Parts: sequence; structure tokens; C-alpha cells
Amino acid sequence: MKPDSPYFAETLNCLKSSPLFASLDDALLTDMIGRCRRETWKRRRLLPMEETWRRFHILLSGRVRLSRSNEETGRVITLFLLGPGDPFCLFSLLDGKPHEVMLETLDDVSLLSLPMEQARQWLYDHPEFNRALLPYLGEKMASLAGLAADLALHDTEARLARLILRHVDPSPSRGDHATPRLINDLSHESLADMIGSVRVVVNRQLQHWKQEGIIDAHRGHLEVEALQELAKRAEELPLKTTPTSH
Repeated sequence: MKPDSPYFAETLNCLKSSPLFASLDDALLTDMIGRCRRETWKRRRLLPMEETWRRFHILLSGRVRLSRSNEETGRVITLFLLGPGDPFCLFSLLDGKPHEVMLETLDDVSLLSLPMEQARQWLYDHPEFNRALLPYLGEKMASLAGLAADLALHDTEARLARLILRHVDPSPSRGDHATPRLINDLSHESLADMIGSVRVVVNRQLQHWKQEGIIDAHRGHLEVEALQELAKRAEELPLKTTPTSH
């Protein structure tokens, strides 16, 4: 993408807001963007394992789900839910090999794309990119470790509560109400795929919480009405909040 592209300014701003790219200077970001092409993909596009490692992508808008599935049972587990500023195919970036992961767009998305071998060259040419990449990878590995721990150690109610809390932005003035990021309009089946459960169980649990006043779910949107109570259901310590003024 050239600097005179009508999409260049918003692309640069997106990367400057990304946990991975925010610390890089404008000259390096401009060079990186210049080596990419901008693509748009429709909602519900599926990219199988054979294709996910050939190119490196940086999401600019919309959401992408990375998952694993069992062909015999049809069960799916979501590994990562990505939003604007997030890259994907990171493991292939590191080792240049395919990995058993399926990619699905949950919205119409726009993204940057370039051949994987060119993205791998960034690792050699730009030490500042490596410095930013390591903590980002650490965060993603910690997320996978958390998923494994949740599946092994917590029941469905706690796993669902922990999922929702992970997508709540910390804010000292939010009181006891919050709108989860990225997941607030997902189907119950998609939420089930993120915690290793099934749709009917998640639906039952959300209805129960709704009756208790912990959440409000209507018209395909999820709102948390009692964060402290949800934290208890997640088997976590109470959240620190600052009471709002009235």
C-alpha cells in the first residue's frame, strides 16, 4: 500500500493503536505498510489449515477466529479471537511451517497481507520489531495456557464467566456494568466454542444469570450488569472498582 492510498492514514492509525506495532516509529510502519497489500474478506470466510501459513496478515477491521476442530465429532475449540491491530499466522511467522488451525471471519474484514517469507525478513531486518513481538507472543501463549487451565480446572459456569471477564476493559469508573469487547454479539454456539462446551449449556447458563440480574442479553447483545457477582462465578477475587458518583 502506497502512502498516497486513501486507506493509508487509517491503516497507520490502526497499527499505532496495536499492542504489537504501537512502539514502532512512523518510518518503519510506513515501510511495513508499503510492502503489504490491502484486502477485504466477506463475513464467514473460511481459510483452511493449508492456506493459513502462506501469508502473514494484520487485521484492520472486523474480527477473525482461529480454531481447531475434530472431524469425527464436529467439536470446535476457539484458540484466539482477534480484532483490529492483531496479526495472525504468528506461529508460522516464527517457524515457517503450517499449523493445524482454521481461520474464520466473523464480520466483513479488512486486512494487510504479504507473503510469509517477506514478513519473516522483518525478524532479521528490524530488531525493534522483535522487541515488540516477544511480549506480544508471551501474552498469546499465556492466553493458551489460561484456556488449557480453564478446561482442566473449572466447570462450565466458571469458564463462561472467565471468558466474559477477559473481554472487559478495566476502567475505574465503570461501576458494576460493562460491555465486553469482541464477544458481546457472538452467538451462544460461538461462545460455547470458546470454552469447550455446547450451545444448549451456554444458553441455559446465560438465561440463569439473566434471571439473577448478573447479565442482560437481548437482541443478540450481551451486557454485564453485576461485575462483582460475575467475578465470584469465575472463582476470582472481587474486582477493584471505583464507585460512580450520583
